[in-house]
Amino acid sequence: MSKSVADKLGKGISPQQFIDGMTKNKEQFLDWSEKFVWTDEEDKAYFESLNNRDDLRVLILMADWCGDVVRNIPVVFRALENSGIQVEVLILEEHLDTMDQFLTLGGRSVPVVIIADTGGAVLGQWGPRPSHVQEAMIAFKKENPDREAADYQENLAVTRQEIGRRYGEGTGYQSVIVKELRTLLESL
Repeated sequence: MSKSVADKLGKGISPQQFIDGMTKNKEQFLDWSEKFVWTDEEDKAYFESLNNRDDLRVLILMADWCGDVVRNIPVVFRALENSGIQVEVLILEEHLDTMDQFLTLGGRSVPVVIIADTGGAVLGQWGPRPSHVQEAMIAFKKENPDREAADYQENLAVTRQEIGRRYGEGTGYQSVIVKELRTLLESL
């Protein structure tokens, strides 16, 4: 059965309302947003060309406490800001029913960028992090299926360090997100 977010369209908040309401990590979130630059004029032109499409909606499941939200969503917001696509934020804790439709490796991982048509049929999704970064978590989950294992937390800490390394110190990962979003949108 295909996924639908029809009952959530119009129920989210705007990107600006999310930012204004942030109680955690707001400074870092805004810092990553300010650091965003288009590294490829073709990507910028592509996102601007989406103004001709009125058939898409974006819902983003997220929470301000999440490090991946803080790093990744400023890029998503900036990439979509001139696209003309309506973007709504669904706060994870207020939309657990929706979150449970979009589990990552069996868990509630955010952000999840959901692309739907105007009727709410889900066309695609992105998240919670760029694929080259997510590969580390996929490998961890495969190698550590037992959450109760004595070394689970230690191995998780090592994986989180690897995720940080893959993100890198600068903003290089941001252009990867733009490319992944563009590829997804082009496939619709």
